[in-house]
Amino acid sequence: MTIGPDLVAQIVRLYTVEKWRVGTIARQLHVHRDAVRRVLAGNGAPVHTSPLRASRIDAYRPFILATLEKYPTLGAARLHAMVLERGYTGSASHFRFLVAGMRPRPAAEAYLRLRTLPGEQAQVDWGHFGHLQIGRARRPLMAFVMVLSHSRMIFLRFFLEARMDSFLRGHVEAFAAFNGSSRVVLYDNLKSAVLERVGDAIRFNPALLALAAHYCFEPRPVAVARGNEKGRVERAIRYIRSSFFAGRSFSDLDDLNAQARQWCQEHAAQRRWPDDGTLSVRQAFCAEQARLLALPEHAFALGERVAVAVGKTPYVRFDLNDYSVPHTHVRRTLVVLADEHTVRILEGAVELARHARCWDRGRQIEDP
Repeated sequence: MTIGPDLVAQIVRLYTVEKWRVGTIARQLHVHRDAVRRVLAGNGAPVHTSPLRASRIDAYRPFILATLEKYPTLGAARLHAMVLERGYTGSASHFRFLVAGMRPRPAAEAYLRLRTLPGEQAQVDWGHFGHLQIGRARRPLMAFVMVLSHSRMIFLRFFLEARMDSFLRGHVEAFAAFNGSSRVVLYDNLKSAVLERVGDAIRFNPALLALAAHYCFEPRPVAVARGNEKGRVERAIRYIRSSFFAGRSFSDLDDLNAQARQWCQEHAAQRRWPDDGTLSVRQAFCAEQARLLALPEHAFALGERVAVAVGKTPYVRFDLNDYSVPHTHVRRTLVVLADEHTVRILEGAVELARHARCWDRGRQIEDP
């Protein structure tokens, strides 16, 4: 901090004439006390420092350190109760402050910069972007994000929920946008990918395995509590929040997704490629695209499939709303096959009714 000559003169006067202490001068002039000491030392004025006073916790410090070494996560409240039993008389709030400085800190960990071959890996994650109010329903606004690890090309698609069908649909549309799939897709341990994990034993979601078999990629979860292993999609979500979503207006979900597609193809693709500042992400993606796996000839079957029971009224309840069915099919179990636009109600292979999907709640949707 640079201190002007007028402030230097004021510090010296307050100290030598008015006999103010260093801390008082620092508070009143809004400067750091070390800066005050530096000024006074430079002007030849002796600076007196108060000797450190003994603290009532000093006698208990070895006990606290030994306890924290054995139980690093032991709470300050329990530690305070233990030292009270041993004669400590300090307050709980000040004790918490002192114990925070005694806790063992984990050793700093070094991370390697991860590099991937073209077409080798993509990273996937969900991002939560608040809620949309649709009638009486408050729907979560979820962003499916896939990033090609080599070129950093981003695919972004918003949904009104994060169910399995939306998760699979995000993959299908991302691979179509990239015109190919990577050999490995990296996930954290979300339920859409990993149903159960015990050490290295992993039970994948069967629907994800079916998608992986169709596109011939390997689903690979990162280690538990190792989000840095998929840092490229984490950084992409932060970039989406600041560069795309902040301050953006849209009329509905379709409008938001249209804007997201345009942003991915233009603004996000024109940013500098981190591995070579002379190239853009688009140029790196064009080189990577030839290394992606070719798309299969047949489309992957999408749609949320749910078994529903019809009661005494000719309606089925699906996603907070009631959809009509023929009155001849009361007291039966039917199947709902739904995507984000359409709800189809089936009995076996026979379609009984087809409705436009309603994202409100508590509505009765009649067969037109």
